[in-house]
Amino acid sequence: MDKHLPVDELSGAWNDTRSARDALVEQGKEIVAAVLELLCDERSPVDWAVSADVLCRIGEPALLPLAQASAAADSPEVARRTGWALGRLEVADHAVYVPLLDHPHPRVRSDALFAFQTQGKAAARFVDRIVPTLGDPDHEVRQRAVWAFKAIGPAAGPSLQQVRSRPAPAPRVRAGALEALAAIGGPAFLDHRDRDIWDRLTRITLLTEVPQAMHLCGSWYAVPTADQDAVLDAFDLTGAHPVTFRTGAAAWNQDRHSWDRNQPHRACSRVFVSPALNGWTLVFGDTSEDTHSVRDADGHDRAREDVVRKRCTDLSHRFGSAQWYGMSCGDGWTAWCIAEEGRVVRHYDAYTAEENGDDGTAGHPAESGYLLPHQNGFPDDAFEGVNASDSEAFHARYLQVKEELRIPDTCYATDIAARLSIDPANPGPAPGIEGHGVLALTACGREHGHPAGALPM
Repeated sequence: MDKHLPVDELSGAWNDTRSARDALVEQGKEIVAAVLELLCDERSPVDWAVSADVLCRIGEPALLPLAQASAAADSPEVARRTGWALGRLEVADHAVYVPLLDHPHPRVRSDALFAFQTQGKAAARFVDRIVPTLGDPDHEVRQRAVWAFKAIGPAAGPSLQQVRSRPAPAPRVRAGALEALAAIGGPAFLDHRDRDIWDRLTRITLLTEVPQAMHLCGSWYAVPTADQDAVLDAFDLTGAHPVTFRTGAAAWNQDRHSWDRNQPHRACSRVFVSPALNGWTLVFGDTSEDTHSVRDADGHDRAREDVVRKRCTDLSHRFGSAQWYGMSCGDGWTAWCIAEEGRVVRHYDAYTAEENGDDGTAGHPAESGYLLPHQNGFPDDAFEGVNASDSEAFHARYLQVKEELRIPDTCYATDIAARLSIDPANPGPAPGIEGHGVLALTACGREHGHPAGALPM
């Protein structure tokens, strides 16, 4: 390690390392190798963000050394660190990244595209140079190119549309340009030929489609009807466009998980309404009314339960019954609401049940034979003597105690849905299907249009 590298001063808290970092930046090119070694050392007492900051501020002299380190990285963590720093160098002109787009290692090509992505609109002058990377043989590079174009925004539209209008040297480039156009502005950036192709492929796929298991993260309603028009009217949805189950599910998940601040209404602009499955229509997503009733003007959550109860009550007045379900893919949240003949007969939320003494409504027969998520059926001493960090031993004891004491399984929204209507995570091998799914616009969608982004067929 270089004798001029003040490791002791760099291993402190972020604010305490400012002077040491400034001193290293002053040394410039001479110190790059030593700081890079520190960045790549996963056992170093120095926070990697400290060494990355120094390299980023040194700028262009660190470009090629970081590229070499990224290509040679022998662990995902080192690759992440070097790629992060490489993409954020403080350089006078981002043209220095252009040669890296042809680097033999795909990770370096992706890192270079990340640099253009971080520039956003300012990278518009590099559009023609980025276009060929849409046809890169590496999937990760192609995906990063799409993200770079999304960050650049509408300024990249004309060049991408030109690519779509003529034969490209590589087939993937034209396909990538289509995905990039969708990412930039959705259907509004696609010409009529591309939209016609999409519609034709959708119609063909719908002829033999079998609904697949959905990744569930968010909430959905289940209504006992095959009258899709009535469901659209009940949720104040318009502009319904036929889509495959896969497309609708992907739209719901993308909209639900988006953190794009440039699309503040993404999560409340459109809804996926399924085909009728064994007589049930499922509605994925939140309407404008529901979304903005839950959040106040400052973006704080209000009582979602009140919104859900009212929606289920209104739906059950119209259709006889209605259900609402919620699941999270990031934690243990699960919830359900069941209404019959204009009255909520059960509402359960795993996060509020224990503190509220359940939710104030009696258990539903569909929960019979299950433990509720907030309930612990195990005695306090069930795992005494078992090392909690030993997952195999802990799981073995869990199964042993569960069997000996005949502790029921815990139910989740999908279990209740499977008993009462349709479980989207496991719709069955061949549910009775009537009609086709649609993506439909909410009030926010009618004002702002479909969210940008490519969707699978």
